[in-house]
Amino acid sequence: MPRTHFMKLAAAMTAVAAAATLLAGPAAAATVEVRYIEPDNFTDIGRSSWDRERALNTLTAHLQKLGQTLPANQTLRLEVTDIDLAGDIRPWGWHELRVLRDRADWPSIRMRYTLLEGERTLRTEEVRLSDLGYMQSLSGSDRAGEELAYEKRMVRRWFTDTFAAP
Repeated sequence: MPRTHFMKLAAAMTAVAAAATLLAGPAAAATVEVRYIEPDNFTDIGRSSWDRERALNTLTAHLQKLGQTLPANQTLRLEVTDIDLAGDIRPWGWHELRVLRDRADWPSIRMRYTLLEGERTLRTEEVRLSDLGYMQSLSGSDRAGEELAYEKRMVRRWFTDTFAAP
């Protein structure tokens, strides 16, 4: 078989494979929908609107990342009804600083969730997550100093305990 013929055949096969990939589309992923119910009334999500928006965006991104581990045909709907971030906000010069004291300032989140597979409800529950021992050292998968590190760890533990395959 002449070399040019082989190259044309290889190019045609590559084009067919590329077209098949495009037609198939990306692999379906699980969907995570997060709604915050009256976030202005949350116990402690930050004082400024900028702090609140940043915290909610960070938490949403974390929940959606965790949701990638769910089966592709599932949808997780979360309605967050309250958030109390770890620590307390204290004045510090011209700024405010979140102070973690390992007292009654642990993180907690209240939410309802529904796990669906297509139109079928697999599980629905109202939960309150809290981590009274949040000041214990963060593990290697946690990043001290990362925004909402304690809340992310608390949510990840709940997610793993609740949705991990048996």
